[in-house]
Amino acid sequence: MMATTHVFAGLAVVAPVAIHYPEFATSLAAGAILGGLAPDFDFVGTHRRTFHFPVAGGAVAVPAAGLAAVTPSSLTVAVAAFTVAAWLHAGSDAIGGGPEMDPWNDRSERAVYDHVRGRWIRPRRWIRYDGAPEDAVLAVALAIPTLLVFDGWVTTVVVVGLAITLAYTALRRRLVAWLPDWVE
Repeated sequence: MMATTHVFAGLAVVAPVAIHYPEFATSLAAGAILGGLAPDFDFVGTHRRTFHFPVAGGAVAVPAAGLAAVTPSSLTVAVAAFTVAAWLHAGSDAIGGGPEMDPWNDRSERAVYDHVRGRWIRPRRWIRYDGAPEDAVLAVALAIPTLLVFDGWVTTVVVVGLAITLAYTALRRRLVAWLPDWVE
């Protein structure tokens, strides 16, 4: 899935909390946005392995959410939102295609690495590849609750993210042809 889809998913998950605790809306949004993006920084390592923890992430996200529930503060809710969004990102990568640049060719049976079992989780391909039309539909659907709940800079981030989502979706399959040969 696209990075924007992961960010919107994180924001959608924390939106109900922000409704009930508006004083933490900014912290929740910042944590969810950063957590939705963070796993994809593993492009410097092995993508969908180095910073993706689809199973083990729960061992961090659940206690972080529990701590935020017991001792809510801007810091604890931001950390909880970050860890939950990062865990959701890693787990949801299994519903897409593989991490290769042209996953529509179904070359890989590796969606995301499960560090607990020491093996790759296979791609389900419900969303065929990042930037597929169904990915854009999901991104837009996840952005709607965010636009209804958050305001200010978060709205700006979401609107810009939606523009990026739609442009990327329109160009996604053509982008591979424009990449240099050394990019895989």
